[in-house]
Amino acid sequence: MPETLSVELAYGRTGLTVELPSERTTVVAPAHPPAAPDAAAALRRALVEPVAGPPLRERVRPGQRIAVSLCDATRPQPREAMVRALLAELEGIATREDFTLLVATGTHRGNTDSELRAMLGDELVETMRIINHDCRDPEVLCALGTFGDGVPVSLNRHWVEADVRITTGFVEPHFFAGFSGGPKLVAPGLAGLDTVLTLHDAARIASPRATWAVCEGNPVHDDVRAIAEGTGVDYAFDVVLNREQRIVEAFGGDLLPMHAAAREVVRELSMRPVPQRYDVVVTTNSGYPLDQNVYQAVKGMTAAATVVKPGGLIICAAECSDGFPDHGSFREVLASEPTPEALLRTISGRAETVPDQWQVQALARVLATARVGVHTTDLTDAQLRTAHLHRIDDIATAVAEELAARGPQARVCVLPEGPQTIPYVEA
Repeated sequence: MPETLSVELAYGRTGLTVELPSERTTVVAPAHPPAAPDAAAALRRALVEPVAGPPLRERVRPGQRIAVSLCDATRPQPREAMVRALLAELEGIATREDFTLLVATGTHRGNTDSELRAMLGDELVETMRIINHDCRDPEVLCALGTFGDGVPVSLNRHWVEADVRITTGFVEPHFFAGFSGGPKLVAPGLAGLDTVLTLHDAARIASPRATWAVCEGNPVHDDVRAIAEGTGVDYAFDVVLNREQRIVEAFGGDLLPMHAAAREVVRELSMRPVPQRYDVVVTTNSGYPLDQNVYQAVKGMTAAATVVKPGGLIICAAECSDGFPDHGSFREVLASEPTPEALLRTISGRAETVPDQWQVQALARVLATARVGVHTTDLTDAQLRTAHLHRIDDIATAVAEELAARGPQARVCVLPEGPQTIPYVEA
């Protein structure tokens, strides 16, 4: 009997172990640096010793209104620790009453009270002003003009009217914006719907430069940077996390140099060369909270698509406890055409962008070249079929069957951390 290799996949909160044929399996994982020995000290250091520009305390005066942009609940940002670092660093200059914490939802739903408490802790939720951004509410939006390549920009009024604007986030590879964090905490995070739709239009998403780990020359990221720089960020504060979602390193300072420094660290940790494309690629969406729904799991599928053979099989292990989700337009757009090719034709032919079509466009591009199965505990076969996906109950069995069908030279690649690792075929 052939020897097997046990691989631990990031799945939900508990993980998932699969047994795969060792001689035919390549595991591609990010580097796993240890957490900073003192996370609080690392965060404070980023505020005192910025990558560029003066320390945070020199940028804030007593009585000023401070707006802080935070990731929403679909991201593993250590929000409570970062907010407490800001409060500690500005002690004697600003009080909690001076702060407004803005959850940068983009087009996602607002976070519930229980989610906010999980994100920030009870004490901060009960003593600070916290607002979920709503991209569809004209009452909270302020029009600021046109930036970048013709992007009409409106941003959250609480952000625009603040005296001091601080972005906080974490940096990881992003499948069409290059990297997360930094300027994305302004737009799309705090932007109006029209701004988001323009940033995510079919032409921008279709660009070959709109991909993993590419920022300059990426039409999405170029405009995201132009908006953040043009509308103003007073301090930017990002972290890099390890597989346990603990802080490895923290960065602060002027927005663009700070983000450039953080993403170079992430690039070294996450980009991995492989010698070939593979018949089967097993991927994840990095476990909870990133694998809460199919919308987010597209990122893991897209990472796998970088190294799957044409016509090959991608298996994505994503719990999807939040379904597709049911809020937003993703499920409706995904089910609107009978084939991925028809979806791509429809999306590229639209005069106006439909909400969530960018995620459908990304998934349809993957489906146009490979089959995609999903291992999930929270979606039925019928639900997955409406998304042009199929169900995988047993990953090891599905891999064995595919390898047998494709012959003795067939190989499988595994991305246990999903989009935390971006593989690429070496020239």
